[in-house]
Amino acid sequence: MIADILTGAIRSGTSVMLASQGELVSERAGVINLGTEGSMLGGALGGFAVTVWSGSPWLGALAGGLCGLLIASIHAFLVLSCGANQLATGLTIMFFGMGVTAFFGREFVSQQIVGFNPVAIPVLSDIPFLGPILFNHDPLTYLSILLVPLLWVVIFRTRIGIMLRTAGEREEVLFSSGINPKLVRYLAVLAGGFLAGLGGAQLSVAYTHSWVENMTAGRGVVAVALVIFASWKPARAMLGAYLFGAAQALQLTVQQQGLAISPFFLFMVPYLLTLIALLIVERRKQSQTPEALGRVFAGEGSE
Repeated sequence: MIADILTGAIRSGTSVMLASQGELVSERAGVINLGTEGSMLGGALGGFAVTVWSGSPWLGALAGGLCGLLIASIHAFLVLSCGANQLATGLTIMFFGMGVTAFFGREFVSQQIVGFNPVAIPVLSDIPFLGPILFNHDPLTYLSILLVPLLWVVIFRTRIGIMLRTAGEREEVLFSSGINPKLVRYLAVLAGGFLAGLGGAQLSVAYTHSWVENMTAGRGVVAVALVIFASWKPARAMLGAYLFGAAQALQLTVQQQGLAISPFFLFMVPYLLTLIALLIVERRKQSQTPEALGRVFAGEGSE
């Protein structure tokens, strides 16, 4: 049972993890995107549709990322070019994503695809207990795990990361260096949208092999919350996503065991655990919130 829950934590948490990494990039640059849920839904539908049409889950995954990027670009334009409020715009984009995917996704509801399937890594997957948990997943899950250390290196050990973090902390420093902080933020939001779309594609093309309306069920909102839980650090965001995935897996395992627990309570458990984690983090004394985000939360403007 424990092995099933831990395996499910990774499989169910991967979509949230990809979205949280994308949101982390965006917020490091000083832009919060509550429309991550919309990008995930766009990626889930786009990835599924292209996989149906092409028969290639890899093309589907790429299309999912591009759909997420497209939806995020609307948020970037409204916030960075038009000066719209980040929080209000993000919520609008989220509901826009829900509506547009529900409309265009009607014909795909009953269809099935041959998507990504778990691929066991030779030798490693045979390790007792740990092998099936860590080394028997779909290709997008493996790529998402490799993304975390790569993203850490980029953010904290490269010139690109310095520009990203400076855009979220001291944009005047970028100006003095001849770099446009608005361009850095644009690219960060688009990259975040691509990863959120890829997370949505993982959900439909690799995890469920199906499309249903609003199938992300709040995962994009959870991803935004997990970035705060993670103090804007990639590894912590990954752990938070897997915690959410473990709660999802626990919910399914309890239902399969036939225990007399309300299904409504079980559905609530993953989100409840996320809230508890956020409350624990909120009690910490030192805040590591990027300065630009602090101004957004304080209502001092969108940039």
